[in-house]
Amino acid sequence: MAAPKLLRKNSPQRATKEPYTFPEIPQKTREQFLYLTVLFTFVTGFFFNGPREILEGLYRIHTSTSILLSDYMEIGNIGSAFVNSALLMLLSVIVAKKSKTTVGGPLIAAVFTIGGFAFFGKNLYNSLPIMGGVLLHATFLKEPFGKFILPAFFGTALGPLVSQISFGYSWPLTYSIPLGIAAGVLAGFILPPLASQFIRFHQGYNLYNIGFTCGIVGMLSMSLLRGFALENDRTSVLLSEGNFGLTVYLSVLFLGMILFGLIHDRGYQRGLSHLLKRPGQLVSDFVASDGFSVTLLNMGLLGFLSMGYLLAAGGSINGPIIGGIFTVVGFGAFGKHVKNVLPIMAGIYLANLIFQWEVSAIGSLLAALFATTLAPIAGAYGILPGILAGFLHMAVVMNVGSLHGGMNLYNNGFSGGFVAAILVPVLDSLNISKHTWEEDE
Repeated sequence: MAAPKLLRKNSPQRATKEPYTFPEIPQKTREQFLYLTVLFTFVTGFFFNGPREILEGLYRIHTSTSILLSDYMEIGNIGSAFVNSALLMLLSVIVAKKSKTTVGGPLIAAVFTIGGFAFFGKNLYNSLPIMGGVLLHATFLKEPFGKFILPAFFGTALGPLVSQISFGYSWPLTYSIPLGIAAGVLAGFILPPLASQFIRFHQGYNLYNIGFTCGIVGMLSMSLLRGFALENDRTSVLLSEGNFGLTVYLSVLFLGMILFGLIHDRGYQRGLSHLLKRPGQLVSDFVASDGFSVTLLNMGLLGFLSMGYLLAAGGSINGPIIGGIFTVVGFGAFGKHVKNVLPIMAGIYLANLIFQWEVSAIGSLLAALFATTLAPIAGAYGILPGILAGFLHMAVVMNVGSLHGGMNLYNNGFSGGFVAAILVPVLDSLNISKHTWEEDE
């Protein structure tokens, strides 16, 4: 079997085949893409609600407990949720620019994840203390903040910790607000060293590494609060009615990404083919390895794939669903592609059928979207291990939320860390062949 492969590699046709080179897109253009996404999201909000309604909605959003699941479209209104998302994305882009962070796969994933969760759990009030805690950590070590920008951005998953302590326990605001802010700063301060250690736990096969880290911090925080007889009520506040305008917004956004990729890279077919061969294990910066244009194409395709799954399952779009779709799309620059997320989604769907859980239920839909944190397992080990990873994830994610009491918005990242830590060593022990990119060069 080896001889034909060797002859094929040394054939004249292969020898004369020019390697694929992607067009370089300037940093300024990449920044403009992020700013346009912010502007589009901000303006969209005013198609749903007027300025006064949006301001009133923003107040309700910022004074809510934000515990999972708190749909800001229902707590505030649709327009205020969009404006909240735009404000948080804008803050992230400005902070990244000030920190001289390159607009690559990791930053794009972070900005879109923040923007997505700003529809159900993150706001300026509960995010800034956590970012401030990471900044304090960087200052203490006399390191540039840009070195810790990913823990700062993704660490905002612990936003409910700030909001719940501030507004959830019926304490006087003069005490609860300082305590909530202090809790957020402390959580942000300890996140960077923990995140760097916990990646070894799952070997980079859980893309939401900081989600797993935040789950541990949330579990510790909840344990301490329960020691004082404090408990979080189970929350499930969701938009009561679907809105076709949400579908239009997502479709226009993803179509724009696809068109950008097609227009700016005439060799997109080869570029996309190369990208789809990447396993996706951390750290996989698709912008660096495959180019910004093809990465945007991949992100747009993932957006429509996510919407397609939602439609097939009979679900409707609300704040948490947009958060899930945004996260899938954002990580389309940082580890996910159509080829490695499909087996995970199939595993989630299979688990729902076997366990006889409602496929269209909000928990099942969110699991199908966020479980793609395990996409590197499908990318590295193949379709069947990917399906198995999705199946196991569905079982685990339904049981870990109580550990952190909804304090960690990245519940699926928490679950994914355990699934990857269990499954990957078993696959390795069975000598399941790993995908190696060098074989496809």
